[in-house]
Amino acid sequence: MEKKFLAQKSNECRIDILQMVFNASSGHIGGAFSAIDIMTYLYFHKMNFSKENYLDNSRDRFILSKGHASAALYACLAHKNIFSRNELSSFRKIDSMLQGHPSRKTTPGVETSTGSLGQGLSFANGCAMALKMKKINAKVYCMVGDGEINEGQFWEACMTSSRYSLDNLRVILDYNHLQIDGFIEDIKNPSPSKMRFESFGFHVIEINGHDFDEIDRAFEEADGVQKKPVFIIAHTIKGKGVSFMENNVNFHGSPPKKEEYEKAMKELSDV
Repeated sequence: MEKKFLAQKSNECRIDILQMVFNASSGHIGGAFSAIDIMTYLYFHKMNFSKENYLDNSRDRFILSKGHASAALYACLAHKNIFSRNELSSFRKIDSMLQGHPSRKTTPGVETSTGSLGQGLSFANGCAMALKMKKINAKVYCMVGDGEINEGQFWEACMTSSRYSLDNLRVILDYNHLQIDGFIEDIKNPSPSKMRFESFGFHVIEINGHDFDEIDRAFEEADGVQKKPVFIIAHTIKGKGVSFMENNVNFHGSPPKKEEYEKAMKELSDV
């Protein structure tokens, strides 16, 4: 694993996310920034996913259940050359292939349309089950948001993951502690999260979701787990990478103003 390369790629994706959301005057920047380090690791190190094989059944699959963080997904797909980076400037525009929430119909590389929170893990379960039935040795990675786990369907899906012993499934919780209404602990507190997911039959790993060494160790450990799905609790920071956006709920779904954009761009460019 080349940490320097991953850190640089993650920062490049943050710049793209910032530009997309600012140009569109719309988008969810905080949760995209908290998720992008793990997504960078998966797309540029871990997953068997490329321009040459992204339509092959043998590919690994990434499902962004927290679909409002679509800018992070689009940045990764563009940097993987699934489509041109020039398309990023059309983010959230009418008739663009890059809508506010991922659409399998319009965007190459998107595994399923998401945005209705709680549904991504159900789809990921189906993918993992189908791969096992077809005896295809590929993995399914599903990222969920911590606000998203308020949804009842998510917990039904967790029971399905363990019921069918989906050891080819990796669920990643982007645990940044903030949702649109504020701190998750003040809304529906998921703690004690590790014990809770263990009780649902998962092998659970807790990490710092911005530390590439910890991220790498977690996914390597996951590869050794048999007959259990893996749940990775990634402790992250909403708005990570821009000082005034970090842990700031105001940047959950609001774009930066011009002066904020310029200040953020300077911080990211100086990394």
